[in-house]
Amino acid sequence: MVHQAKITLSTSGHRDMHDITDRVAAVVTESGVTTGTVQVFNVGSTGAVGTIEYEPGLEVDLPETLDRLMPPSRDYGHERAWHDGNGHSHLQATLLGPSLTVPISGGRMVLGTWQQIFHLECDIKPRERTVVVTVIGE
Repeated sequence: MVHQAKITLSTSGHRDMHDITDRVAAVVTESGVTTGTVQVFNVGSTGAVGTIEYEPGLEVDLPETLDRLMPPSRDYGHERAWHDGNGHSHLQATLLGPSLTVPISGGRMVLGTWQQIFHLECDIKPRERTVVVTVIGE
């Protein structure tokens, strides 16, 4: 069986992080799948998804670390081509990745106690994001 749904997020721009665990879990429940996988995919090249212990410290630490690794700068090739200020946004989102797959067992996602699914906005401006959630299993 395959079930698919979309989650819409309004972000405030660079570094805005959202815990989407409950919304993904609702799609899994809605699907009726008891054993399988759920794939979570951010549509767009400047947003990312992953897992983290979603707490205030890490909500600050992850984006700050990404900014240290790939800081806003006019020196990126993307900046020289497009002059839109978000070369670092593309690189940060690429490093984290646009998708995540989580196993499903007993009709629930298999996540650790302190492991939540997040969406991180890497772009420099607010966005309306679509996250596609696809549940596959039986």
